[in-house]
Amino acid sequence: FQMIKNTYQSNPEGILSAYKDNAAVMAGAEGMRYYPIPEDAKNPNAAHPYGFHQEAIDILMKVETHNHPTAIAPYAGAATGAGGEIRDEGATGRGGKPKAGLTGFHVSHLHIPELAEKWEQSGQVSTQDYGTPERMATSLEIMTEAPLGSANFSNEFGRPNLCGYFRSFQLDTSAAKDGSEMRGYHKPIMLAGGYGNIKRNLIEKNPIREGDLLIVLGGPAMQIGLGGGAASSVDSGELDEGLDFASVQRDNAEMERRCQEVIDRCWALAGNDAEVSNDSQDG
Repeated sequence: FQMIKNTYQSNPEGILSAYKDNAAVMAGAEGMRYYPIPEDAKNPNAAHPYGFHQEAIDILMKVETHNHPTAIAPYAGAATGAGGEIRDEGATGRGGKPKAGLTGFHVSHLHIPELAEKWEQSGQVSTQDYGTPERMATSLEIMTEAPLGSANFSNEFGRPNLCGYFRSFQLDTSAAKDGSEMRGYHKPIMLAGGYGNIKRNLIEKNPIREGDLLIVLGGPAMQIGLGGGAASSVDSGELDEGLDFASVQRDNAEMERRCQEVIDRCWALAGNDAEVSNDSQDG
């Protein structure tokens, strides 16, 4: 991790925040943003029509993975992977605005029925013989369900995935090439990323002080999505099947959009006195 951070330490120009918040921020260009005109203290009952505001439009961005949930439940795992990344953009500084996303997948050989490929054989052994635990989805199941999960969630929230990638890879690494040792992505990589905008004066969080009001935004807490971080670190198949599935969150793009609308109203206020700090709560 220190090696990765070294690129920022060696070239910090234009970087306003990195490795300390839910997303990184780099300086953007000056431009016009369109949001409600802030409240006038002298006329608090006046309407707040939308208007243009000339200001620095700084860029926030991040990428994360959601591998274990996508291996267990491809649609829900990828959907909540996108949702978690969107949530982190909104929870950057004292309120950010998600704008566009990306998604990517690494899996092992697909083994599409009636479409066998020569690279899916190792000598006389099919790479499909090196299967996954029953509780985990196959590579083909992942690639027919997971992209729909991330795309549908992003579209329903209102922040489309504009770019992404897909790779399938599996290799016989045995000396005799007899299929006795195999390397691949049976546990997939599900990459969720995106970028958005944030106001310059809201990049840094303020310290929370005694007496500050703490507000939890979101839907009801349920017995799902619990221990996802810990579950993802366990060797696949070691957990009880029920615990594996319980560690997968369930997507709710409508609720996330409602929460983001609250955040949007806060950052649009002059000086953003409405928010001292803003953070993302994961399972």
